[in-house]
Amino acid sequence: MDQLQVTLADGLAEVRLNRPERKNALSLELFEALAAAGTRLQDEPGLRAVILSGAGGDFCAGLDMAVMQGLAAQIDEMRARILNPPAGETANWFQKPVRVWQELPVPVIAAIEGVCLGGGLQLALAADFRIATPDARLSIMEAKWGIVPDMGITQSLPKLMPADQAKALMMTARMVSGQEAADLGLVTRLADDPLAAARALADEIRTRSPEAVAGIKRLVEEGWGLPPAEGLRLEAQIQAPILGAPNQIEAVMANFQKRTPKFR
Repeated sequence: MDQLQVTLADGLAEVRLNRPERKNALSLELFEALAAAGTRLQDEPGLRAVILSGAGGDFCAGLDMAVMQGLAAQIDEMRARILNPPAGETANWFQKPVRVWQELPVPVIAAIEGVCLGGGLQLALAADFRIATPDARLSIMEAKWGIVPDMGITQSLPKLMPADQAKALMMTARMVSGQEAADLGLVTRLADDPLAAARALADEIRTRSPEAVAGIKRLVEEGWGLPPAEGLRLEAQIQAPILGAPNQIEAVMANFQKRTPKFR
């Protein structure tokens, strides 16, 4: 049985963690599969959105304990993998399965139910949007095991919450419900059926020009917190090639003609 299932239809990729008997805990095979799937989707023609979810009523329970025990017996090798990313990469082997979703030019939506813990929450945080059930259980749990969260959280959490709240969640490893996570800004919104809500959001986004959507993602990922001169320059650099391009003209014409746009 594949530990990661990827389906593609009409510009939407659904990526589902598929270890329900382990609450979709991250095995070494799943690490590899997530990184490979994200890398492959970067070159997928016509891709407009991605949905991340978990099978069996849980998103992801974090690192599989069997993996943690195995790595503990190879501590020097693990340190080397942490400190030495593969050639040409900024993310190390453990970070790539999370970072790859932020590198995609299309929006990524995480549909969260059940548990979303540790590395599983860091995976969800790499998405552009998180939709969770009110009773989902989320935790940045690494401190419970005496380690720090190190799967790209510096690139995701600062955009969502103040530093003091982030430190409190990370230092205590406290479990929060989906409702509290929404109140804190960890999740975008709540839904009784997160997967259906994620599909509806993807459908809504796909009514907009793909260049505009990709440009907005880049604007936020690269531009948040830049000094004024750099931020304003980035806005201009993203906007210039979009103006007057076929999809931008189509967006204008569709609005004037009160019809659904047909983007290339």
